[in-house]
Amino acid sequence: MILYHGTNIDFKDIDFDKCVPFKDFGKGFYLTDIREQAEALAQKKSRLFGGFPIVQEYIFIPEDAEKAGLKMLRFETPSKEWAEFIFNNRNRNSDFHHDYDIIYGPIANDGVAYLLGRYEEGSIDLDELAKELEFRNLNSQYYFGTQNAIELLKRL
Repeated sequence: MILYHGTNIDFKDIDFDKCVPFKDFGKGFYLTDIREQAEALAQKKSRLFGGFPIVQEYIFIPEDAEKAGLKMLRFETPSKEWAEFIFNNRNRNSDFHHDYDIIYGPIANDGVAYLLGRYEEGSIDLDELAKELEFRNLNSQYYFGTQNAIELLKRL
């Protein structure tokens, strides 16, 4: 499969030190299988931080990750487990940490971030949060969180 990474600065090597913490699935390298999504992110990054919109393309073969014994997690749709996982990863007041190499699932957009905030403040519970998320049409993301996972990406 081909995965895309939208950026404002081209680079050859993926450097975890430059990855931002407290994202949906934790600190790691994020890609998508939706080119338009990567293009929009590249445009946004170049507007905010300068540079030029760049979409990097990578080949990823999921079977190679399975053969290598990498620990993977997949969220097909927004769910209670997905929302709680994202909440824990985004929570700056928590020492939550997971050991997954690769994670696939929906992106928590601004509307989801608002709902997560309501959950954090206690105005909705986890069941209400999951119900609100059930019918949202969210874009997808792939998280690569370890060097072993990164080695499976081949840049085109």
